[in-house]
Amino acid sequence: MSTVTQKLSPIGSTAKKVTTNVLLQMKQNGEKISMLTAYDFSLAQLVDFAGVDVILVGDSASNVMAGHETTLPITLDQMIYHAASVIRAIDRALVVVDLPFGSYQGNSKKALSSSIRIMKEAGAHAVKLEGGREVKDSVDRILMAGIPVMGHLGLTPQSIYKFGTYAVRAREEEESARLIEDAKILEETGVFALVLEKIPAVLAEEVAKAVSIPVIGIGAGGGVDGQVLVLHDMLGINKEFSPRFLRRYADLHEVVTGAIGNYIEDVKTGDFPNEKEQY
Repeated sequence: MSTVTQKLSPIGSTAKKVTTNVLLQMKQNGEKISMLTAYDFSLAQLVDFAGVDVILVGDSASNVMAGHETTLPITLDQMIYHAASVIRAIDRALVVVDLPFGSYQGNSKKALSSSIRIMKEAGAHAVKLEGGREVKDSVDRILMAGIPVMGHLGLTPQSIYKFGTYAVRAREEEESARLIEDAKILEETGVFALVLEKIPAVLAEEVAKAVSIPVIGIGAGGGVDGQVLVLHDMLGINKEFSPRFLRRYADLHEVVTGAIGNYIEDVKTGDFPNEKEQY
């Protein structure tokens, strides 16, 4: 009997539609998962066309779209608006929507109600919430309604005032052990995937090996099953935010401001519109 392991063909790149099951197959296949945020129709269309596996309609819209300092101010109605815009743009990617602050904490019935609204009114494919064992009841109730749930551990931005800092989480042994336990609790509860934010790479890899569900990192090293970044950060639209984990793939701040500057100059000098650009 041959001991040679047959290499499986890539799942994500060939799937016509990415589903929670496709993501699980990708992990089992050793195929990395790509995930980016999007909040509007036009950019979501580009992200989906480029072939990203998962689009997260993140509560980071509070920062990059609305200009708030934290993610806390964004409302459920606003998240539904952003999610519906994204859903209308996509053909292939799985769209996951953040449950915003105040829409699920401490109240599993409210968590279910919020999730149902996101699924019905926006047409989302899944929801994401922050926390470990403390949100187990909410996850249970949401899953009972047949709504897929993605978890989120490590740095949880909705708890920023409790942490008091955006520093790396779970450096201490006690917090590391609790994070691993929480990951296993969420897996047993039934979440289909897990985001780990800003934790040591060694710990993140340990979590990814300890659970059978896909683990997607942001600032969690390369030993996990996939990566997520905020679109506006990786495209260089927002240049004020430059954490160690961020890689910029474009400088759209320079491109956009340069283009607008050229437009202003052409208007001021009378170069625009020319004879070919008028009726």
